[in-house]
Amino acid sequence: MKIVFSTGNSGKLREASEILGRGFELVSPAQMGIQEDIPETGNTLKDNSLQKAQYIYDHCGGIDCFADDTGLEVDILGGAPGVHSARYAGESKNFNANTDKLLAEMARREMEASFAREMGFNTPRATRKARFRTVVTLILDGTKHFFEGIMNGRIAVQRAGKGGFGYDPVFIADEYPMQTVAEISEEQKNAISHRGKAMRAMADFLHSKK
Repeated sequence: MKIVFSTGNSGKLREASEILGRGFELVSPAQMGIQEDIPETGNTLKDNSLQKAQYIYDHCGGIDCFADDTGLEVDILGGAPGVHSARYAGESKNFNANTDKLLAEMARREMEASFAREMGFNTPRATRKARFRTVVTLILDGTKHFFEGIMNGRIAVQRAGKGGFGYDPVFIADEYPMQTVAEISEEQKNAISHRGKAMRAMADFLHSKK
């Protein structure tokens, strides 16, 4: 079965191919002749995921396809950066700058909460709890299906590790409380990751249709 994955990330394409297994031929938008950036203007992860999948479906003659969108949700920041995770520090999608801004914003919020308590306000202690959330939209035979995956954890005080990408050097998953995601192996990450969970749910669905 040929299916288009709306991504230009070779690592994500390889991961999805491994999860789907035999019987599925995954191709990228570039392989289908789509070189332009696919719009992501939704207000939610589901909106963006659907928008990207629909773009592929409409521009590739109604071919089966799927897309994902992922956000980091930090409690102390009221769920931010969320849908803006990739562009948190600007449109350039610079994750070093994004991470710098994340750590600075959290430090500022923690300082504000501490100061409020010192002033006698009944302000709860700041929490560094966070989660990665992925929403996958699959368009199969023209029908839309949605799958979600979550990886719970917390934000570290500083970066650690050379692996992964994005916010991985500052995210500590609940399953590995002494290491950031950038310090664990790719196999360990794939087993617990938000994207892996959503992709496996989609894979189970697709295999049930064969």
